[in-house]
Amino acid sequence: MNWFFLGGALGPAIVWLLHKSFPKQSWIPLINLPVLLGATAMMPPATPVNYNAWIIVGTIFNFFIFRYRKNWWQRYNYVLSAALDAGLAFMAVLLYFTVGIEERNVNWWGTDGEHCGLATCPTAKGIMVDGCPAT
Repeated sequence: MNWFFLGGALGPAIVWLLHKSFPKQSWIPLINLPVLLGATAMMPPATPVNYNAWIIVGTIFNFFIFRYRKNWWQRYNYVLSAALDAGLAFMAVLLYFTVGIEERNVNWWGTDGEHCGLATCPTAKGIMVDGCPAT
């Protein structure tokens, strides 16, 4: 964790050096590392698949379509944003009512607990438990 302080201190210097090295690139001064890093800190915990999907959809709609089909982007970007937000809200409610409520006694592979017997075995070296492999 302490190494990230060094990265945070060097990040603006790297952006400044890039701006001085490539003065004709007008997008380099627009890089705002506190905003980029703060935005990623505010993201919900997710898998790399989620981040890849966000990057792909965001790049396609907010770079390529914005640049090459601006009228189409102006018409449908709000609709896409609303559809993605509504889909997330719908799935959150659906998952809450189907998986999250324990009083319903829903039995499926996702609510039965851990199916791997070794999942409760310790991973630290030197700790031995009967039925678990030695680490």
